[in-house]
Amino acid sequence: MPSPTPVVIRRLPGLTDYAAAVAAMQHFTNERQPDTPDEIWLLEHPPVYTLGLNTDPAHLLGTGTVPVVQTDRGGQVTYHGPGQLIVYVLVDLARAKLGIRSVITALETAVVDLAARHGITAVPRSDAPGVYVNGAKLASVGLRIRHGATYHGLALNVAMDLAPFRGINPCGHAGLTVTSLEKLGGPTDLRAAAEDLLTCLKGTLPLLTWGCEKE
Repeated sequence: MPSPTPVVIRRLPGLTDYAAAVAAMQHFTNERQPDTPDEIWLLEHPPVYTLGLNTDPAHLLGTGTVPVVQTDRGGQVTYHGPGQLIVYVLVDLARAKLGIRSVITALETAVVDLAARHGITAVPRSDAPGVYVNGAKLASVGLRIRHGATYHGLALNVAMDLAPFRGINPCGHAGLTVTSLEKLGGPTDLRAAAEDLLTCLKGTLPLLTWGCEKE
């Protein structure tokens, strides 16, 4: 059965501290009950490098004054900053009859669909989660499962300073270039991109109950 109540969409204003966001997701996941609605959070972070559970320190090349934070998601090191759309997905997998791979695929496909709306051909990669355009990374995906529910999610480069990515091997891949919707001639307004992505997610995650409930 789908989620019994509509997904709650939360748009967090301003720049949300990364560690605070992770703590809030952990608290939500630990406290949720069988009837707790699933939630999707849309936000931006101030500049920060985040280390996944599998991060090799050798992939930190020169982070300068940007904070480096260890986190509990999967994957390697990445960068978050203003102009990047963060989509955190807090979903009860069993209730929604979803597997972790299907959620990752849904997130990647939603980005592919969004890019296609603007004439950009984007593709996922079987060897590295995320979405790519001509070999350059447009979006990163990293999830965590606790008590049968997901948290963390997707980072989509909309219109941001890409220079800090040169301080790392993005997602553990030396020499990987990074791109953005802006650089590809796509949308530059973060809120508009968020609305487009939500529309695409409704198509790639149809087992969730999508309604008009928003906060």
